[in-house]
Amino acid sequence: MDRRSVIKNAGLAGVLAAGVAPAVHAQAAVRWRLASSFPRSLDTIFGSAEVLSKTVKALSGGKFEISVHPAGELMPAFGVVDALQGDNIEMAQSAAYYFTGKDPVFAFSCAVPFGLTARQNTSWKEYGGGRKLLDDFFAKYNFRTASAGNTGTQMGGWYRKEIKTVDDLKGLKMRMGGGVFGEAMQKLGVVPQNMPAGDVYQALEKGTLDASEFVGPHDDAKLGFNKVAPFYYYPGWWEGGADLEFFINVKKFNALSDENKAILNAAMAVAATDMTAKYDAYNPIALKKLVAEKTQLKPFPKAVMDAGFKASMEVFAEHEAKSADFKKIHQSMRAFQRDQVLWNRFSEFPYNQYVNGVKL
Repeated sequence: MDRRSVIKNAGLAGVLAAGVAPAVHAQAAVRWRLASSFPRSLDTIFGSAEVLSKTVKALSGGKFEISVHPAGELMPAFGVVDALQGDNIEMAQSAAYYFTGKDPVFAFSCAVPFGLTARQNTSWKEYGGGRKLLDDFFAKYNFRTASAGNTGTQMGGWYRKEIKTVDDLKGLKMRMGGGVFGEAMQKLGVVPQNMPAGDVYQALEKGTLDASEFVGPHDDAKLGFNKVAPFYYYPGWWEGGADLEFFINVKKFNALSDENKAILNAAMAVAATDMTAKYDAYNPIALKKLVAEKTQLKPFPKAVMDAGFKASMEVFAEHEAKSADFKKIHQSMRAFQRDQVLWNRFSEFPYNQYVNGVKL
């Protein structure tokens, strides 16, 4: 008797007794939900989740599907970690430093002041031990991580007034991603505000915010920040290479077949590469358009950068004194960064320095 006859004539109990359940189970559809911390309008960041979903469906022949939901649809933007911890969703897409209120260690999974560039971030996580250190820490929150794409070095944000000295930062109400950056800025007199990207435009327009950083020209133009804050500063020294991530519920991941685990891992890698490539392609185009529309593009004064560095190092030292996890992960990242800086002196830095000085 063939397998189909067994199933047709024996019913479920007979199927189980006949020992064909594993084959039936292998055909069972897997349906996951992903909650993002970002609005659908961001074709770069939220688009990474959409690329993930399409790739998983294509690789599995439709047997594994992930529905993606923008911030506010299933839960608030900053509710995703609690939802993962409570087994309420299978995946999330977010920036880990949004959750430093739970523990400052979260920041290392995204970006910290004067930290790693995009390529260095990937290299540290995958070949410098960073991913294992971070996922060991995140296990207590019931998730593991994978890159959803890196923004590259970000801009320093939008300001309603010009920043000429460190004193111009005092009392400034500024939206920022969170983490140790916020603590460093507080030392400089800034009043940090952590809010979803979709709420920033109205706050700047009303004057309840004086400044905001988000990502870079492509995303910032979509959010309309240039219409309500004329000064655009660079570089974003607090985000040398911000890694957006997929957070995967550990229990749900472990329950996947080996085939579906491989499909998910491959699809996340495709989505991450796609996001980073989009930023590199789209940001120069958007920046030229913003400048043409009278955005005042300005570098941070060196004194402001120096003050930011000093304040950041003080914050790192304070957290190291209080947290063994923080110290272990921070020291791992800095040791890796020192080697990267050394190599960069003989590779990309002199190359880029020359290319930036000639007419192409």
